[in-house]
Amino acid sequence: MHVAVVLGIETSCDETGVGIVAGGRILGAALASSMDEHARFGGVVPEIAARAHLESLTPCLRSAMDQAQIEPGEIDAIAVTSGPGLATALQTGLAAAKSLALAWDKPLYGVHHLAGHVAADTLEHGPLPARSIALIVSGGHTSLLLLGDLATDPIIHLGDTRDDAAGEAFDKVARLLGLPYPGGPSVSRAAAQGDPGAITFPRAMLGQGFGFSFSGLKSAVAREVQQNPGLRVPDVAASFQEAVVDVLTRKAVAACREHGVGTLVIVGGVAANARLREVAAGRCAAAGITLRVPPPALCTDNGVMIAAVGGLLAAAGQPPATLGLSADPSAPLTRAVCAPTSA
Repeated sequence: MHVAVVLGIETSCDETGVGIVAGGRILGAALASSMDEHARFGGVVPEIAARAHLESLTPCLRSAMDQAQIEPGEIDAIAVTSGPGLATALQTGLAAAKSLALAWDKPLYGVHHLAGHVAADTLEHGPLPARSIALIVSGGHTSLLLLGDLATDPIIHLGDTRDDAAGEAFDKVARLLGLPYPGGPSVSRAAAQGDPGAITFPRAMLGQGFGFSFSGLKSAVAREVQQNPGLRVPDVAASFQEAVVDVLTRKAVAACREHGVGTLVIVGGVAANARLREVAAGRCAAAGITLRVPPPALCTDNGVMIAAVGGLLAAAGQPPATLGLSADPSAPLTRAVCAPTSA
């Protein structure tokens, strides 16, 4: 049976990713980041991101194709992130994907960015089981999901964040502590030198279902820093990180138990956090739950995760999108496919 070779394009935020995947195997991948250009602003500037995508897409495409050692005629389908994300950034990737689909006469799949993060794990650990729980933790999203077949089944939300996402909280706390952007890696580095038990920060919404809230935690850090200016930054960072990790892992394990699911998948940029991986591994082992976390390089935005979803959709016989495919910056996560059409 022929295995589809899928080219994926990801441009939802500040990383330009192009990847080529066949049968759950990475053939080629290229990634360009504009993060350094945003650092002086303390966050992503959409116009800068879109221009960087425009400049990086062709070199990334060439690099991925060279790595895979394939020609356009050997590509079977094009997959592209069509939402959610920054509007101008998404539109840049969509324009490129539609141009390639038209020029190469290939089917086009619009992919939900967050489904891509879940599919990234299949590139490391193989197909997902029939049922699993996914914890998505990133700069813009924190959700607990009940998954069936990623290509064909609806995605059920067990809980989402009410305010700040976990990654957003890391960025804001980093600014409070005078640490550089992006906040996740800088807080994690500082925390490695600190005492996670130095300060007892609140654990919001424990025992209250599977939703999350990190805004109060961020405010608690701000108050602590203001009232106790002599605190060591590493201790504050470690105590904050511990509070986030504690809530994420407790709720994820509880969701697995309540729904009788034996596999937990943790994905998204924050899944690269070493302390989160460590605590999750311990709690899953104690509960008899199989933990799957992609390697750090596959946790952040990339093109192969989008190609992986495209491969699953193609293998399941899902219909491709039309060239009327449009961006949906606030697309809800209900299925892996994300194919709104322009009027």
